[in-house]
Amino acid sequence: MQQFDVLIIGAGLAGVTTALNLPETLSIAVIAKGALPNSASAWAQGGVAGVLADDDDYEYHIEDTLTAGAGLCERESVAQHVESAPELINWLIEQGVPFTTDEGQLHLHREGGHSHRRIVHVTDRTGAAIQEVLLNNLQSKSNITVFEHHLAVDLILDRHIEGEVQAACYGAYVHDRQNGETKVFSAPHVVLATGGIVAAYRYATNASTASGDGIAMAWRAGCRVANMEFMQFHPTCLFHPIERNFLITEAVRGEGGHLVLPDGSRFMPDHHELAELAPRDIVARAIDYEIKKRGLDCVYLDISHRGKVFLDEHFPTISKRCLELGIDISRDPIPVVPAAHYTCGGVVVDAHARTDLPGLYSAGESTYTGLHGANRLASNSLLECMVGGREAARSIVSAGVQHHAHTIKPWDSSKIEDPDDEVVISQNWDELRLTMWNYVGIVRSDKRLQRALRRLEMLGQEINEYYQRFPVSRDLVELRNLRDCAELVVRSAMQRRESRGLHYNLDCLNTLPRAMPTILTPAPRRPRQH
Repeated sequence: MQQFDVLIIGAGLAGVTTALNLPETLSIAVIAKGALPNSASAWAQGGVAGVLADDDDYEYHIEDTLTAGAGLCERESVAQHVESAPELINWLIEQGVPFTTDEGQLHLHREGGHSHRRIVHVTDRTGAAIQEVLLNNLQSKSNITVFEHHLAVDLILDRHIEGEVQAACYGAYVHDRQNGETKVFSAPHVVLATGGIVAAYRYATNASTASGDGIAMAWRAGCRVANMEFMQFHPTCLFHPIERNFLITEAVRGEGGHLVLPDGSRFMPDHHELAELAPRDIVARAIDYEIKKRGLDCVYLDISHRGKVFLDEHFPTISKRCLELGIDISRDPIPVVPAAHYTCGGVVVDAHARTDLPGLYSAGESTYTGLHGANRLASNSLLECMVGGREAARSIVSAGVQHHAHTIKPWDSSKIEDPDDEVVISQNWDELRLTMWNYVGIVRSDKRLQRALRRLEMLGQEINEYYQRFPVSRDLVELRNLRDCAELVVRSAMQRRESRGLHYNLDCLNTLPRAMPTILTPAPRRPRQH
């Protein structure tokens, strides 16, 4: 058994921020599914939103967030995040993040939905740059142990403890992917920082690691989830047969990029008064509409008019990758399609990152904080990771660390058989992603949701049967978690009898006068057997 004061599941920005904000007197384990820095945070191109310009104001940022959230944000949470942004951006600078400057001042992008320039960035690779710096700092700490190629399978609860203990989280069962052993990681404080569930969709902008592990584990442990129906589809993912997950940052449109049809004509002015700078849900639906209406494979994002010097300076990563694929963005429009990008709902937490279960915290994309509402404002995501991570660390320090003398049951593999038909896993992966893409995508209907639920329930039976009989593997654990999360998305979508923000139902096109979150509560657990 591995024993620590704090167990952090996830090595993206939320998890790393938590670890770096904890005292060095605490022993900390950070669980990473793959090799560092493989996380959704490292894929973030845009930046971190914060009020830093003289002509900007907290209230402007708050109102922009509330507007993008389509009336469903919690204002207190929005204010907490917005007002924390300058301090946390300064913390990143102190950590050594080399934000892009212009004449000695931080260069600020403007992105869709923002009324002012307020996005600090490191050219167009902000997430990767932040992760490089913070992970380097993390690995220099003697009290922090990073376990790469380890996968959390499930949380350790009171039912896994010998004898009577209170309902709480006591750690996690963690699978060592290199030696095939599933171990006990014991800790009085566990932080879920595992990201969202975009891997449930056929087309996504993030790494395939976003399999909803934390959300699924928390749900199975008895925690509430909220607003799972609000899946954000980024309007502009590169459409290319070789590169299927390459995001074209919001900032390209913020710097004057135009969305055009194959004949070069713009279409966004016909859909919204802000044209290309409209909120993401509107832009994504507009692109989806034009593609389906005209039978297109994609639309195009044209920023060639800004010139090669400007583009190489501001978007070097995009320029380089596109050129490698035969697209010179200083001359050619970029073929783009919408793709699953961000999970706006998640595990319900309070303002201090605490879940419903004592000892369990959640931060970042795996949470529902009330910040995003029905649609996330661009570049508020990295901010949420840092606020959640800092709050989780503060809550842990406030609670103190108390280890209990109890015996945790080891992982039971006594009934495991050798896998006889692993094709079942790959086939279920394909079916899950196609079901979510076709029935629970940008545009939904009651019939599509009902079909999706039926298929997901059947998949659940097959996956659970397989899970009970065969050895733990990454594909199997992620498939199980994604299926659980996909059902939460569908059930949440079926409960929302309106169209709002990212949830657009052809059978419920009106928006209700009162905005309410969709909160799902797990069925009560059966009494412990003696």
